Amino acid sequence: MSLNPVRPWRNIYRRKSRQIMVGNVPVGGDAPITVQTMTNTLTTDVKATLAQINAAAEAGADIVRVSAPDQESTAALREICKQSPVPIVADIHFHYKRAIEAAEAGAACLRINPGNIGSQERVREVIKAARDYGCSIRIGVNAGSLERHLLEKYAEPCPEAMVESGMDHIKILQDNDFHEFKISVKASDVFLAAAAYQALAEETDAPIHLGITEAGGLMSGTVKSAVGMGSLLWSGIGDTIRVSLSADPVEEVKVGFEMLKSLGLRHRGVTIISCPSCARQGFDVIKTVQTLEERLAHISTSLSLSIIGCVVNGPGEALMTDIGFTGGGAGSGMVYLAGKQSHKLSNEAMIEEIVEQVEAKAAALDAQAALDEVEA
Repeated sequence: MSLNPVRPWRNIYRRKSRQIMVGNVPVGGDAPITVQTMTNTLTTDVKATLAQINAAAEAGADIVRVSAPDQESTAALREICKQSPVPIVADIHFHYKRAIEAAEAGAACLRINPGNIGSQERVREVIKAARDYGCSIRIGVNAGSLERHLLEKYAEPCPEAMVESGMDHIKILQDNDFHEFKISVKASDVFLAAAAYQALAEETDAPIHLGITEAGGLMSGTVKSAVGMGSLLWSGIGDTIRVSLSADPVEEVKVGFEMLKSLGLRHRGVTIISCPSCARQGFDVIKTVQTLEERLAHISTSLSLSIIGCVVNGPGEALMTDIGFTGGGAGSGMVYLAGKQSHKLSNEAMIEEIVEQVEAKAAALDAQAALDEVEA
């Protein structure tokens, strides 16, 4: 990210990693941190799987992972990859032929652990397919599925065992002169995952895929992921992320972007700054924010909106947002544009005007961005 000389305490110094390509999406180096999710439909149901992929892409997903457990799935993957608006990662576990089929089908990346697919000859066949078809590889170490010899050596899943597993898989790829890979060391335990990622970051310059695996439902999983992944991102670790929730994949994308937005690492959509509400509120803050989140979900342009119930913090927050509304009592409040007081507005008309103001601001920013691109 760009450095802020005025507020150095806001700077995040990202770990230096080399860059790979997942389809047409750069991962690592100075590329933006990408947001991923995974479909939960049967891959053989091409229509349903593409519907989830399209919904995730609309929400901002840069990359989508699709499971390919059998030959029928890799056959369906061909049409899925052909129609997908974003690069597809084929999720492979043990059968090397599925990896080769997925590469042939158009997958942009293979999620596979080279050491789990058998002989060196099989590994070489997978690497050859990845090279021939322009696939990258994600090494996916998981605390719940560590190799037997590592569990015997360390007695239990631990950061050392996870990093050793990851480095063993890296060596296999590098020994075969293949370097287009990224790596993850996921665990459902926040402390275990964080410690493993911190140690891994010291051992390799490969792009790192962050995740707290099996994090839980929408609420609990969001909190757990934010604690674990947020601390790593804050320390500069992570080139691509997936928030693993027992929820709609679109929710994973939304949470991922909110996490990155809160750290200033990505900017997408409307960031609403709102108060928790109290007895001083001049209007129903909670209901208003819920409505605005729904009405403004289609905006992908980055801008900020403050919705504050009273004048205690409202004017101060409005100074730092593109658009703001502060409750003033007596059924009306004050609208702020670009940090300055604009005009009074009734509570009844507030939502419609705010939506119009946000849409107009987004359109103006988009037009300026297009002009800047042409002039550049």
